[in-house]
Amino acid sequence: MLDRRQFLGCVGGGLAARQIALGGETQPQRVEASPPAGPRKRLAIVTTEWRFHSHAWHMGERFLVGYPRQGAWHHPPLEVVAAYVDQQPANDLSRRRSQEFGFPLYPSIAAALRCGGDRLAVDAVLVIGEHGNYPRNEYGQKKYPRYEFFKQVVDVFRADGRCVPMFNDKHLSWKWAWAKEMVQTARDLDFPYLAGSSLPVTWRMPSIDMPWQADVEEVMGVSIGSIDSYDFHCLEMIQCMAERRRGGETGVAWVEALRGDAVWKAMRAGSWDQGGWDPQLFQACLCRSQTLAQPDTFSHRYPTSAQIRQWVEDPIVYRYQYRDGLRATMMMMNGLVGDFNFAARVKGQAEPVSTLFYLPSVPNVVYSAALMSQAEETFLTGQAPYPVERTLLTGGLVEAGVQSLHHGKRIETPYMDVQYQAPQTSAYWKS
Repeated sequence: MLDRRQFLGCVGGGLAARQIALGGETQPQRVEASPPAGPRKRLAIVTTEWRFHSHAWHMGERFLVGYPRQGAWHHPPLEVVAAYVDQQPANDLSRRRSQEFGFPLYPSIAAALRCGGDRLAVDAVLVIGEHGNYPRNEYGQKKYPRYEFFKQVVDVFRADGRCVPMFNDKHLSWKWAWAKEMVQTARDLDFPYLAGSSLPVTWRMPSIDMPWQADVEEVMGVSIGSIDSYDFHCLEMIQCMAERRRGGETGVAWVEALRGDAVWKAMRAGSWDQGGWDPQLFQACLCRSQTLAQPDTFSHRYPTSAQIRQWVEDPIVYRYQYRDGLRATMMMMNGLVGDFNFAARVKGQAEPVSTLFYLPSVPNVVYSAALMSQAEETFLTGQAPYPVERTLLTGGLVEAGVQSLHHGKRIETPYMDVQYQAPQTSAYWKS
């Protein structure tokens, strides 16, 4: 338990989770990061696995070699001084990177944060709990130890009487109760906490946002993917747009997942009230896709219903309704599209708002640089550019979605009463 002196030592700067309580309405102020004078800040990386194409490779290495930003190569004013890697498979890169860049690998998270000493010795923590050999629960969720990593980091904060900014890759935890606890703990200790994936901050084509404080009636995302993985990405894409609606975020009332023939039945329904969705939103999403499937002749044609059913062998849909009545549909359509597309029905507008969330290809994957630019801002300024509640709610949608698939019924989510106001200025890259 922190005494008063230790608690005051943890007060960092403008935690987004403090600014935006689960039931609060305070709007965070966006602060642009600028390199501080003097020595570089010290960064510890905590990850499940560090290999080619892993998220540690995507993200952690941005702080080793820099990344392109607005036509210049940007070198973050942070130095990686320690790392903890939970699993080291045959193709592990962490030992090679340790030798190349001169940072030690430590046997525990506490040792990494203290750099082998007896006190917290870093200025920021980058937590990446993705990839690796971990068990799955009954719903198919991989039990990545993000919560366990968080707890071990916070144990050091508490014991040493000082807190530093932290970034968490993707959703907070596979378990709602743990994710909510993580947000509450960050608020209680008052340290800057940012989380999520690249989708909200990557480029968009066209470069548009949901109109601020718009009266939004229905939203949709159509993407590639599978459960407990890309469903998070597609849901987060939807959420970063939906949260800008009039009144801000209110939480989610229920989630209903569909798979296989149930998807085609819902598609034939022709409207939300009949158990489906707005077909014009679906069309708008497909018309934004740059990977729309085609017949063998490869001419650019809008697919027929028969072709869609032929090409998509395992369609997965999450239909869900927000507490304020907003309707949402997430569709994973492998075989039809290979990207992430969004559309929304805004009251008073004849045509949907729609855009493609653009992800550049491997090996450069610049979208991870866009995400790490937000982590860098958090580390340098002590303020998260957008609320961690977005990630909390999106992770809850994933959990409810896979549970609905498993049980074959709608999941009521009164516990998902997450309320927050997103910043008016979005963080996505425009240049």
